[in-house]
Amino acid sequence: MKKILIANRGEIALRIIQTCKEMDIQTVAVYSEADKDLPFVKAADEAVHIGEPPVVKSYLQSEVILEVALKHKVDAIHPGYGLLSENDEFAKKIEKAGITFIGPSPQTIEWMGDKIMARKTMQQAGVPIVPGTIEPIEDVEEGVKLAEQIGYPVMLKASSGGGGIGMVKCDNNEDLRKHFVSSQQRAKNYFGSGRMFIEKCIENARHIEVQIMGDTHGNIVHLFERDCSVQRRNQKVVEESPSPFLTESLRSKITDSAVKAAEAVNYVNAGTVEFVVSENGDFYFLEMNTRLQVEHPVTESITGLDLVRWQIQVARGEKLPLTQEEIMSKGHAIEFRLYAEDPITFFPSPGKIEKLIWPSSEKVRIDSGYDSGNAVTPFYDPMIAKIIVSDSNREACIKNAVEFFDALEIEGLKTNIPLFQMILKEEDFTKGDYTTSYLSKRKVSKP
Repeated sequence: MKKILIANRGEIALRIIQTCKEMDIQTVAVYSEADKDLPFVKAADEAVHIGEPPVVKSYLQSEVILEVALKHKVDAIHPGYGLLSENDEFAKKIEKAGITFIGPSPQTIEWMGDKIMARKTMQQAGVPIVPGTIEPIEDVEEGVKLAEQIGYPVMLKASSGGGGIGMVKCDNNEDLRKHFVSSQQRAKNYFGSGRMFIEKCIENARHIEVQIMGDTHGNIVHLFERDCSVQRRNQKVVEESPSPFLTESLRSKITDSAVKAAEAVNYVNAGTVEFVVSENGDFYFLEMNTRLQVEHPVTESITGLDLVRWQIQVARGEKLPLTQEEIMSKGHAIEFRLYAEDPITFFPSPGKIEKLIWPSSEKVRIDSGYDSGNAVTPFYDPMIAKIIVSDSNREACIKNAVEFFDALEIEGLKTNIPLFQMILKEEDFTKGDYTTSYLSKRKVSKP
């Protein structure tokens, strides 16, 4: 494998390029007009303009990306996360063209991309699933009837959804009737499918995900868990490992279930099995993400491993570099997603980064997609960078993070730095006593 095309943008594209350079692999970047000045374009060995700023005219143009791959004679395509990373048709096209797709098989992507199919598969494999429907709901009245049987509150979800899109909490029949059609239509617009299902809403819950990796030789391992409970609009903002909530016994049960889930679909390459964990320690399968996660650096920090390197090695047909017994977790790591957004409303705040000075710290890893002078445009997710703080324990991580954000200089647009500065000093967070409703229930004043 001598040349890889990266079908993505921003920090993840740059992240993949860095590992490819270490492995002496040539890289081809694709970019839209809005991204022509970003660091990932300059870092790649070759860069190809593929269209206008909107993703439907650039990064979602699978045929155009495939043409670039063929023209530049690449051996493989890495999809990163988001965009086309969980598009089974894209993966099929790549394989049909004789190019390696760095990810799981198209069939696995298709199965796990359908949340209803995923629930059925996990149920058959003996992995606990959230109480709810396992068949698609066709209309709102059918949904109301089923929700009454399950018991409110419930979560209305899109079968093909992701990133919180098409998902809404309903406390009663009125809520469900109010949101069903709009959520269904939103799901159709984003994912091309309006298939909906209902799950029991597990309140005061933790969102725990397990990093898994499999190879083509039948080996599957987990690389421990990440606690992703600090969320806004059902999207993650802060992730950490180890989880401050899990006991060793519960951690073992969850990671074992994640491996069982991966074995049920003969999983290959990097993936994540997500669980919701109740206050009393009951845990349930939520979904399987058939790609590398945004928060994968948390796992890299506690294991000392390079997951992108592992992905490439597996895609080359190699066995996993380590067995389960050889994978060790050491210390603690917390990732903060730095967004160009209002820290109170969480609304995107695009603009030009007039000044960006990263504080220097051996305990902090920065995966950034921007430099000073670059613009965060309204066309894409407004994440500027990921700040990964690691140390021997959680308390030290928090101390390092406080010092880092106090010294970070960024001007020209709003960011969520004030949010981090506040929660890092709040008792609930510092004690690890938080759930998925933590941000929505916080009483905050404007910083």
